[in-house]
Amino acid sequence: MALTKFNFNSFDVTTAASKGLAFNSSANGFETSTSGSMFLIKTLTASSSSTLSFVNGSSDVVLDNTYPVYLFKMINIHPATAGADFTFNMSADSGSNYNVTKTSTNFIARLDEDDSDAQLSYIANNDLAQGTGFQIIGDGVGNDNDMSGSGQLYLFNPSSTTFVKHFISNFNGYRTSDANFKVYVAGYGNTTSAIDAVQFKFSGGNIDAGTIKLYGIKDS
Repeated sequence: MALTKFNFNSFDVTTAASKGLAFNSSANGFETSTSGSMFLIKTLTASSSSTLSFVNGSSDVVLDNTYPVYLFKMINIHPATAGADFTFNMSADSGSNYNVTKTSTNFIARLDEDDSDAQLSYIANNDLAQGTGFQIIGDGVGNDNDMSGSGQLYLFNPSSTTFVKHFISNFNGYRTSDANFKVYVAGYGNTTSAIDAVQFKFSGGNIDAGTIKLYGIKDS
């Protein structure tokens, strides 16, 4: 069997940063592509922001039936006010109102830097029982210069008009009291209306700094 050899210079392999290389039917036969099942949709960066909102169809945000699962990654979220709780809520009217009825559960793992206080606790004040308020997902984040919180929030099938909207969150933070805390929250938005917007904010004061990235996860 004959082996055909090509000169490297006959290929155009200059691709965009962080993109893969795929074959196509063009003259040089290559194009950039994104591999995997998770796609970055939108990045929002806070700068003394009262809220960060992801609204379907606004500013290139996709939050519809394009993906069955959406993932929000929260990176170094820093509050302006010490001890503020990081929260989120959902909207079924394109962000006009963030007041979807929710039922949720949570627990927190905590350890102080000096090993003086180790806890694993259910926090009744952080859950919701058919509540429409903002759901706490990060408890009491400190606002010293080196303090912040990071985590992720999964939202499942938000465009469904048949089922409630499940969410799962885990968030790790640095408290003003020099303690690490890990908050686990899970629940559902008790609505069969499509969710088309999600908003994040602190319980008091602005989001001084931090980044939230929205990803879509396609079917496997």
